[in-house]
Amino acid sequence: MENFLEEGASAPKTNSNYFKLIEGTIKFRIVSPAKYGYEYWTEENKPVRLHEKSEKKPEDVRVEANGSWTQKHFWAFKVIDREDGVVKVFEITQKSVKEEIEALNENTEWGNPSEYDISITGTGKGLDRRYTVQPSPRKPLTKEEESLVARTEIDLDALFTGDNPFNEKSEISDSELEKIPF
Repeated sequence: MENFLEEGASAPKTNSNYFKLIEGTIKFRIVSPAKYGYEYWTEENKPVRLHEKSEKKPEDVRVEANGSWTQKHFWAFKVIDREDGVVKVFEITQKSVKEEIEALNENTEWGNPSEYDISITGTGKGLDRRYTVQPSPRKPLTKEEESLVARTEIDLDALFTGDNPFNEKSEISDSELEKIPF
């Protein structure tokens, strides 16, 4: 039988302003401080992010068949996606991933994770997925990367108001860029 797909053929990747954990490996550079909070999902399948953990059950929270509801602690920060070179929002709720990045941050040999790339590999499916976090050797951002980060407007605080964190015009003009000190 002939091959189903030609060699090298694959489905096109979807463009997204959000970076996500996958089964497989992702590589990125953190380019902003993290925002912290708690997230729950509504019956309409929309995320709601709060600065503080809700002590009472929100009226619009999605309730499971057994009557339970969840809210998860999250970190959100800007990253450069090393696959496509685009600045994106990365939100992490997985405790194991946050703990491994926190351990790198606290390790005197690694320190601030904005100074090196990080790869996260996910293996397994669904609730059985496990993640490993691997730092790359320390390397400064290039001038082009610094410029890209400076031109890409993302308001992480908008996550808490339900607004779009991405400015309609995702990059600022060159004249505005000249005002930013590097």
